Amino acid sequence: MAHRAHLFSLQIGHALRESCWHEPYGRQRFLKDLLAGITVGIIAIPLAMALAIASGVAPQYGLYTAIIGGFIIALTGGSRLSISGPTAAFVVILYPIAQQYGLGGLLLATVMSGLILIGLALVRLGRLIEYIPASATLGFTGGIGVVIATLQLKDFLGLTELKMPEHYLDKVSALVQAAPDFYGPSVMIALLTLAIMLLWPRLKIGVPAHLPAVIVASVLTWLLNNQGLEIATISSQFSYVLADGSTGQGIPPVLPQFMWPWLQPGPEGGVLTLDWSLLQALLPAAFAIAMLGAIESLLCAVVLDGMTGKRHSANSELLGQGIGNIVAPFFGGITATAAIARSAANFKAGGQTPVSGMVHALVVLAALVLLAPMLAYVPMPAMAALLMVVAWNMSEAHKAVRLLKTAPLGDVWVFLTCFSLTILLDMVIAITAGILVAAVLFMRDIAEMTQVSDISTSRRFDATPLPTGWSVYKVNGPLFFAAADRVFSELAGLCRTQKGVILYLDAVSIVDAGGQAALSGFVRHCQRQNIEVIVADLQFQPLKTLARAGVQPIPRVLSFYPTLQEALAQVSART
Repeated sequence: MAHRAHLFSLQIGHALRESCWHEPYGRQRFLKDLLAGITVGIIAIPLAMALAIASGVAPQYGLYTAIIGGFIIALTGGSRLSISGPTAAFVVILYPIAQQYGLGGLLLATVMSGLILIGLALVRLGRLIEYIPASATLGFTGGIGVVIATLQLKDFLGLTELKMPEHYLDKVSALVQAAPDFYGPSVMIALLTLAIMLLWPRLKIGVPAHLPAVIVASVLTWLLNNQGLEIATISSQFSYVLADGSTGQGIPPVLPQFMWPWLQPGPEGGVLTLDWSLLQALLPAAFAIAMLGAIESLLCAVVLDGMTGKRHSANSELLGQGIGNIVAPFFGGITATAAIARSAANFKAGGQTPVSGMVHALVVLAALVLLAPMLAYVPMPAMAALLMVVAWNMSEAHKAVRLLKTAPLGDVWVFLTCFSLTILLDMVIAITAGILVAAVLFMRDIAEMTQVSDISTSRRFDATPLPTGWSVYKVNGPLFFAAADRVFSELAGLCRTQKGVILYLDAVSIVDAGGQAALSGFVRHCQRQNIEVIVADLQFQPLKTLARAGVQPIPRVLSFYPTLQEALAQVSART
């Protein structure tokens, strides 16, 4: 009961209160948080830039997301060690929004998603993650991995002039046609980055592989570009304009500045017109962002619970995620949610409380202000290779292969539905279709469990023999809309020649409106055939449902008895 109450609790900063106020917090724990925050902050810098680029915006907006969103969510959320910022899962949603509506539309959709997340928290939907089947989660994360990896091929191959079409199959076609024009030096940098990331873990040094990979690739790119080669870098691909009108290449070395999201650049650099039609157009995307953000953040919190032995507050985590995604866009931050890999790194680095998440955000802020000129030298092929590894890790291919080999056929269909629709269409359709397929298959399986058996000759009736023309039928399983019509059709066929029938329903735990309607239809059928129906041993929920529907006993047509023995005794007394 305590865990259940904890799960449904809702307060701003629940994790911070629990870990720093309700538990002793001294110098030793702070130093652990400080070290962990510095470690994760260093990890987050290249990832934030790469994920912003993959989402269709300039790299500094990923840093702004880690700074503002990461700090506020850690401060206000419900999971102790979650590290929030841009994540790979959102790329397939954010990229099309950025292409169609520009940065301004993306930031506005993020604000709307934050409001939806707060709404989910207020109505206590923190248990949302429990209703998403594992096969659906694996399907859309695998599909996201494929899409992200495909999007990186442009920079991996050095095809800087290639314009990527909107639809996935068109993207693949364009890449295949342009592949012969790959730029050798870019491919070399990408392969070097990939090789370091794959081989570095074998050295068992406590430094994340992508840091040496990006550093080595950046130094080599600088040397090659000085020799006259033209390998694309953040500096060559992105520029900025400051408030005073000055311009520059790469990442602006200034603090995130407040600006209304809809005043940020729209499609083709224009300004959006904030009106009801724009909000309506962005609402489906905002809903998809909110749902995926809820799933990602709660899944991350569950994983951390397993690592730490602590318990998160699911609703407070949704509240914190909502607040972070409302505030961050006003400072240029795109969608943020909890990142499982960075959160796990936080735990392994010794993080104790949400303070480590806030320190991580400050480390990214320091890098933005102090290291912006150096970050401009990071090569685009290295970013592409980094994201390919991220895509592979998030796809959890080994789990997907195991599911395909060992899972029931229904789960395989759910996986394939989510996987294919995520790639070919979009996340909204994929998640919706996957959950619907899972629900329908689950209802089919449950409906098939509801069975009717003739127990008229059971030994339990030896002491109370049934009169001629009477039978007892036991129904096992829920009588809901997917099963009730079949069950009562079967019963109608079984009792065609009977004078009366006893329905023994002690194993029926649920009767819904469909089950009630099917039962009433069966009673009317029996009344026309002069067959009496006795219902015995109703559980509380079915009894309540029938009472609410106004189902009443009808003399010599329908009657109810609390136990089977009383029903049998009543029938025997008539003979």
